Amino acid sequence: MSDCQHQWAMVHLRFGFMVYERCSHCNSLRTHFSEEDVWDEYREGDCTYMVVENAQTFVFDLACTKCNHVEKYDNLMGLLYCTGCLPDCKVEILRQEYAAKRIFLLVAFGHVPETQTNRISQEKLDILTEHFNQRRDTSRSTVKIVPFNLIDKLSVCRGEFIHDVGMLSLEPPEERKPLL
Repeated sequence: MSDCQHQWAMVHLRFGFMVYERCSHCNSLRTHFSEEDVWDEYREGDCTYMVVENAQTFVFDLACTKCNHVEKYDNLMGLLYCTGCLPDCKVEILRQEYAAKRIFLLVAFGHVPETQTNRISQEKLDILTEHFNQRRDTSRSTVKIVPFNLIDKLSVCRGEFIHDVGMLSLEPPEERKPLL
């Protein structure tokens, strides 16, 4: 274990889309990250996959600016904001509980189906939580990152993917490119 008091920064940042695909043969759902807005249909053996939805997101790793240690987040597809769409969802129940303590809840969303069995580790979730709280006035509020496997009914979840890197920063954003 390192003695470094890590100061995390996002590195290897890529913007794109979380693509949801469903097979018309076996009805399985899977996701992948794409830097392009794709809607292609393709076959793999008996399966025919078609895109059923996509959402803007970004992927990244974290690097310590003091010791240069890099935490890879290969199985992280993005961060989801809970909109409270399912009152009995574990994430919504936690969101309400944490809101009373001034804790802002975000969901670390991973690849489906891989991260349903190979989940994002608690250690990596804790590092993400630490990253988002390092630049905040934590006397006012904090951020807590939880795993997406707490969402029981993924197919009806209406959570929103965060795709603005500076959204949770207390520092003013750098100059942004115009939309058009």
